[in-house]
Amino acid sequence: MSDSPTRPSSLINTVYGAFLRRLGGWISIADLITLMSELDVDSQAVRSAISRLKKKGVLEPERQSATGYRLSPAVHPVFDEGDRRIFGSLEPADLADGWAMAVFSVPETERSYRYQLRTRLTWLGFGNMAPGVWLAPGRLLDDARDMLQRLGLSDYVHLFAADYAAFSDLRATVGTWWDFPALEAQYAAFTDAYAPVAEHLSRQDALDPAEAFGHYVPMLTRWRRLPYLDPGLPAELLPADWNAVAARQVFQDLHHILAEPSLRHVQDVTGLAPQAS
Repeated sequence: MSDSPTRPSSLINTVYGAFLRRLGGWISIADLITLMSELDVDSQAVRSAISRLKKKGVLEPERQSATGYRLSPAVHPVFDEGDRRIFGSLEPADLADGWAMAVFSVPETERSYRYQLRTRLTWLGFGNMAPGVWLAPGRLLDDARDMLQRLGLSDYVHLFAADYAAFSDLRATVGTWWDFPALEAQYAAFTDAYAPVAEHLSRQDALDPAEAFGHYVPMLTRWRRLPYLDPGLPAELLPADWNAVAARQVFQDLHHILAEPSLRHVQDVTGLAPQAS
């Protein structure tokens, strides 16, 4: 789910992930168009995005009381993984927990898989140590294994649980494996965009559910890319002025303020009820 946060398909992914999974996983196309219109997405753009998501296997058509779409069972693990990355522990990894190392070699005749591996490992938060050698904090080992198996890429990769033994200054070296300036630029852009929103909303006594929905979906859509690109490196390896801390606080504040009233708004529009887990 690495599409642009401004695309209708990204916003629809967020609506399904944040709300509809809790409400049975299905929505009528009419209600989805109503919700998306509140995010300034017109009906034709919604239908085009739905068509693309259907082709990707994300959504399946299903008629209940009206024509609608259900989240495909095949992508439930992807959304579950997203929950862990987006809403799970935001604490840095522990250096003592070691590393996950992925080593791959792809025949030239199948080089498209090489591109997929690079893209997916980057999206999962791995840094590139050398050609075909990728590294991430050890707590990402299970997610990497699941992702590689799910995408049919496991035949090309060796996964290791590793420890760093010697010989360089590890804090200086990790800066060559991850693009810290690019990550910091994205965190700064998020904070600049949403810290004023958090400050404004925190002063309101009551928040209209429709207003909450209008803030929450674009914010969450923009944020959910960052916990994937950021591997959550141990604090002692990060730059001293690492600005992810401030950005995460803004996200947590807005999630606390907006998530529940946004869900109520989706229920008001759709008439759907939470499902027993």
